[in-house]
Amino acid sequence: MDHYGVATAPRRPYIALMSPLTLLLLFLATIAAMEGFAYVMHRWVMHGPGWFLHASHHRARTGFWEANDLYFVIFALPSILLLLGGVQWGWGSWATAVGAGIAAYGAIYLGFHDIIVHQRVTHRYVARSRYMKRIVQAHRLHHAVETKHGTVSFGFLIAPHPTALKQALAQRGRQGVRAAKGLEDAGAVD
Repeated sequence: MDHYGVATAPRRPYIALMSPLTLLLLFLATIAAMEGFAYVMHRWVMHGPGWFLHASHHRARTGFWEANDLYFVIFALPSILLLLGGVQWGWGSWATAVGAGIAAYGAIYLGFHDIIVHQRVTHRYVARSRYMKRIVQAHRLHHAVETKHGTVSFGFLIAPHPTALKQALAQRGRQGVRAAKGLEDAGAVD
């Protein structure tokens, strides 16, 4: 209890000893780990039992929002919980660092995925670096497939080379690959 009689969480001395450098490294490690987590969730959850939400992301958007946007809320909850725990509930600065790392990955993902690739906010940015071109093209190849199965490239900040992705699509017989724009009505398939 504090001097006002309010119950407080017990302090853990080993957590209090975490240096700013350790917290920074934990923050950066969390951002890196989130790419692996995003890959697993995208490949085996969103393209698995969570397809009922994610399918909206593989179709033409009819408004600003899509059902897939609920994943952003779902994945923000652990970050919010850890930030509250670290800042308000006495869990320690490790929780704040991890929660901030998750939030930072979410912000990076929002910028790259929703703003740069899907252009949900109007901008004039054009990918010019080899890295950005690779990421954008890999994600576009992922969206070339409209179905739950047969998709390539599930990571986002780390992606295979587009040539490898095109070969993978070709090996799958281009199952689920959408027709080129303008060819849908002509009945043409490639």
